[in-house]
Amino acid sequence: MKTVLSSPGGLERVKKKRRFVQNLKRDALLYALLLLPLAYIAIFKYAPIYGLLMAFQDYNIFKGISGSKWVGMEVFQFIFAQNAFYRALKNTLVLNLLDLIAGFPAPILLALLLNELKQAKFKKMTQTVLYLPHFLSWVIVGGMVYLMFSNIGMVNNLLESLGMERIGFLSQKVPWLVTYIGVGIWHGIGWGTIIYLAAMTGINRELYEASDIDGCTRIRKMWHITLPGIRQTIVILLILQIGRMVSIGFDRPYVLGNSLVGEYSDVISTYVYRIGIGSGDFSQATAVGLFQSVVGLVLLIAANFVAKKLGEDGIW
Repeated sequence: MKTVLSSPGGLERVKKKRRFVQNLKRDALLYALLLLPLAYIAIFKYAPIYGLLMAFQDYNIFKGISGSKWVGMEVFQFIFAQNAFYRALKNTLVLNLLDLIAGFPAPILLALLLNELKQAKFKKMTQTVLYLPHFLSWVIVGGMVYLMFSNIGMVNNLLESLGMERIGFLSQKVPWLVTYIGVGIWHGIGWGTIIYLAAMTGINRELYEASDIDGCTRIRKMWHITLPGIRQTIVILLILQIGRMVSIGFDRPYVLGNSLVGEYSDVISTYVYRIGIGSGDFSQATAVGLFQSVVGLVLLIAANFVAKKLGEDGIW
């Protein structure tokens, strides 16, 4: 003990250790609360990384990872030679790009409008109504879309009663794309506004008071005060969205898609489901998932790099 205390920095290390033990005893319950989320992350996030080995094997479900034959990059070579994979990749990029163009600005605009409402009760009621769709399962949303936009749905019945032709919202390329993007915006716009409204609460209210004295209109206040005040939040969410350009949820395209628009609705997630669960080829499914993760990481790093070059803080 004397040797430790007499060594350079030894006393400081002992003090830090004692301070850590004291903090651990004092906040034992708080540390105990961390065990469950840490266990969840370890079991469901880090442990499955071991399964990535299947992407380099001729995986046999009965032999397991340790007993399956190692084939190296053969699985990737086979996937990159498939036209179905490139079709799924193209559809994923197109749908995500359309979501980025049409869907990303939507919650920002809605948050700006809600922020200008003066009636507090009406504002809260509007927020509640707008973010309720977020809690609806895509299965339920898909049923609602079918009832409204199918060839015998409410919208087409209304168009026919007005003397107009029926539109194949769920059976033709352009109408299906518009329906897909529109339903996605409706489903997520209310939840997205919560983030921006929370960011707006951090803007100094004195700026608005000074602009009122200067006679600024609401449009000018939104453009020169509100938008710059939430710019960092917008940049971070944009970087994260770009990082997900090659990833897409399974529920939405699977529920809204059908055989008539399979050429446009088949994305990477449904492709993985078809070859992994449907065909039982877990090596291909794992390889496609690994491809998604690597490309997504590259896009995320690139978007963050560009943001920092443009003078923004970025994610890190």
